[in-house]
Amino acid sequence: MFPHRLTDSRAFEIARALIEGFDRHYRLFSETNLAAKARFEAADWHGQQRAQRERIEFYDKRVEEAAERLQREFQAGALPMDVWQQIKLHYIGLLVDHLQPELAETFFNSVTTKILHRSYFHNDFIFVRPAVATEYIESNALPSYRAYYPQLARWRATWRTLVQDFGLTLPFEDLERDIDDVATELERVLGAFTPRANFQIQVLSSLFFRNKAAYVVGRVINGFQETPFALPLLHAQEGRSLVIDTVLHSEDDLLMLFSYARAYFMVHMDVPSAYVAFLRSLMPRKPRAELYSALGLQKQGKNSFYRDFLYHLRHSSDKFRIAPGIKGMVMLVFDLPSFPFVFKVIKDYYPPQKDTTREQIKGKYLLVKTHDRVGRMADTLEYSNVAFPRARFDDELVAELQKFCPSLLEISDRDGDGEVEVIINHVYIERRMIPLNIYLQEATPEQVAAAVVEYGHAIKDLVAANIFPGDMLWKNFGVTRNGKVVFYDYDEIEYITDCNFRRVPPPRNEEDEMSGEIWYTVGPKDVFPETFGPFLLGNPAVRDVFLTHHADLLDAAFWQGCKERILAGHVHDVFPYEPSRRFSVRRAAAAAARTESA
Repeated sequence: MFPHRLTDSRAFEIARALIEGFDRHYRLFSETNLAAKARFEAADWHGQQRAQRERIEFYDKRVEEAAERLQREFQAGALPMDVWQQIKLHYIGLLVDHLQPELAETFFNSVTTKILHRSYFHNDFIFVRPAVATEYIESNALPSYRAYYPQLARWRATWRTLVQDFGLTLPFEDLERDIDDVATELERVLGAFTPRANFQIQVLSSLFFRNKAAYVVGRVINGFQETPFALPLLHAQEGRSLVIDTVLHSEDDLLMLFSYARAYFMVHMDVPSAYVAFLRSLMPRKPRAELYSALGLQKQGKNSFYRDFLYHLRHSSDKFRIAPGIKGMVMLVFDLPSFPFVFKVIKDYYPPQKDTTREQIKGKYLLVKTHDRVGRMADTLEYSNVAFPRARFDDELVAELQKFCPSLLEISDRDGDGEVEVIINHVYIERRMIPLNIYLQEATPEQVAAAVVEYGHAIKDLVAANIFPGDMLWKNFGVTRNGKVVFYDYDEIEYITDCNFRRVPPPRNEEDEMSGEIWYTVGPKDVFPETFGPFLLGNPAVRDVFLTHHADLLDAAFWQGCKERILAGHVHDVFPYEPSRRFSVRRAAAAAARTESA
């Protein structure tokens, strides 16, 4: 019995070292989120962006630290499997009263899979399925949400108290005016109603910080009616006070706010699962995985997504296929028709015009992951050693993988269980959209016009975020369910500030003018916007709309001006809602109407 007790004690020490590693990670993660409030009030926008980028790296650093500690102190890689089973059982015991058990399980998986061989990646040794329930976890220090019980006579006073309870030190420019706008808009949305016994406003206890805004997120409950809302708080123009910019009040509004094409929020939360549960009540169609990612917990989002994917595989029978659309030169893209995502694999070789490498392409995708995506670049989930059932793969797709990606591909019964698998060493997964070139072919004239206008807005939003798409062809953009145009091909993106935007110089002589070759020198980062037209505007209907709304995109002066503003330190406002929704715009329009009528 003594050797068993010794082994059991060792297993407990390893489990405790793992939980200490996770707790250190979440403490540092929380400290960064807590500091977001001070950065917001100081209008430290560059600091906020820097913190968002650095926070993404926290998890991998803590996993590396924990794995090194286990190897150094316990020689973990040489431990027998019965010890690892005991480690997992002890670890579960340590999670009983933990406030972030699902995150800690994912951390356990990340550390142990750095140490163990892949053949042990199943539920005996890692958490393939959750072991600890997250329902009803609550923090004594910071409840996940607060409840307010307004009477109609105190409707506006309740909203004022709700906003003030967040303890922002900057004053509001005119809080009474803003509260009146919020209350009036919600009264319009709610319509005439009788307060029921459960009439209340529930609001998440922490503000959601992203870019230059802070958001109050909650819901109004009355009887069987629930209305989600979000209040964007911004700095007033002079920067010494705050304004409530608008009120968002529908599921679609919040889906846009929490879009996978936007940067992750910074929000302080003791119990992330409680925040996710609350947010899912506001957005039932939003996958839990995307909510975890939106809260900055992208590793938990990856874990949750992969569980959803395995569950979908068990309950479907269609086959993976080459994705519809024009094939990419550097990426092989495939999908499962019944699953709303695409899988992207970097090819082993590229055409001569693509002067790039696998590492450079991975660097571009990392840039997008850590950058402000401003609602115009799709988030990607990056996985290694993903095993798919070979029986679910179309033969044509397997042939494409063998031809273009042989170094990343293994087809075998590696686990020895009789099931042949397609194992891909490295793959990106992102939301499926309708490629814009296909959408334009199938759309009505009205839809074409709207999509072309959206396309131009997408490029301008990217420019505002210091991103030059590189390849601006229609096929590299997609259309989402709500009609937004989003960029998703990142192998040629550059920072605007790294590019040199030039006009095409006039031909020196008639020979230059008649030549099919360029007569001027072109540097590696030179861009000539006026040359975009022939590639984009062959369709007359598209050309007319584009030139009406976005002709400036063909002018080097537009790009040069944007670059100069970014270099001067300006951080653009990019709103997750239409400008017409802003209270200031509405007030200006109303004032203009009154002046005109007078």
